[in-house]
Amino acid sequence: MCSTDAAAPVPGFAGTTTQADQTAKLEIPLEPVDSLTVTMLIDNIADLTAPDTGPAARPGLADGTRVDDALFAGGWATGGLVAEHGFSALVTVTKNGADHHLLFDAGLTQHALSTNMGILGVDPGSVETIVLSHGHFDHVSGLSGFVRSVGRVNVPVVIHPEFWTRRRLVIPGKDPVELPTASKRALEETGFTIVEDRQPSFLFDNSVLITGEVDRTTGFEKGFPPQQAWRDGGWEPDPLVLDDQALIVNVRGKGLVVLTGCGHAGIVNITRYARRLTGAEKIHAVMGGFHLGGPMFEPLIPQVCAELKKIAPDVIVPAHCTGWNAQRALAGQFPDAFIPNTVGTRYRL
Repeated sequence: MCSTDAAAPVPGFAGTTTQADQTAKLEIPLEPVDSLTVTMLIDNIADLTAPDTGPAARPGLADGTRVDDALFAGGWATGGLVAEHGFSALVTVTKNGADHHLLFDAGLTQHALSTNMGILGVDPGSVETIVLSHGHFDHVSGLSGFVRSVGRVNVPVVIHPEFWTRRRLVIPGKDPVELPTASKRALEETGFTIVEDRQPSFLFDNSVLITGEVDRTTGFEKGFPPQQAWRDGGWEPDPLVLDDQALIVNVRGKGLVVLTGCGHAGIVNITRYARRLTGAEKIHAVMGGFHLGGPMFEPLIPQVCAELKKIAPDVIVPAHCTGWNAQRALAGQFPDAFIPNTVGTRYRL
């Protein structure tokens, strides 16, 4: 496996941690692509009976693989797609007759990503670039299985510099829980080329835009309040998850597609930022984790729905950490746009 496509910085962009003034003055020339396919490799839900819906093509019972099982006549059974509390998507952009493939996040466990790639017929060797939305382990750990499936790799991994931050969760009434932290040295020794940038960057000849650090402008999207970071010899509050970044593609004649991992920056903040970065108003699709699950985040659901109505995406695909109550609200308020996500679904956008 090899790749020469590292992330290219956006020309003329020289933002700081708070980039609003800079982005207000700069329209980044994101080139339109002819088509975009997003294949959901990891999500919390698998459903082999889900019907095709609009741009969503679902996997079926015939898409499983045979596994040895002595309890069945003939000694075999069907092995299915793996669902887990994590997220990963294969992003395929097509422009001028050429396809490019990138892996966006890698899921929770060491086996799920490689297993699902095998079942779905995705060649790990076709992946030219990996983008990790942030440093939380449920978006990173599947890289171990990916490496085992391809051997030594030579692929750029695009991250925010705070990706490596040591973190823990502090929830009232419970003991603090430290989160696993990825090792830069280990990733580099495996063959990955680490590309760190706070600022927006391009992939595939200006066809894919990685947001870098997202401006926080809504006021009601507060990040991840239970999180703390280890800095200067002690734990301190780290609610903003500044390493949270998203992916943007402009599909010709349709508009922007915005893909998030957890959306810790806030799905409204992220979508507004995508518009401001590119100068494009039309949002075709918003996909990925919206992080609205649980009592801490569910009070935000009405405001998020109200803002998304103003944005009016054609397609809304909430996944992973969005939460059941948010899914239900989005399905009710956006009946024509909402599509429930499942592992293995291919969205042709």
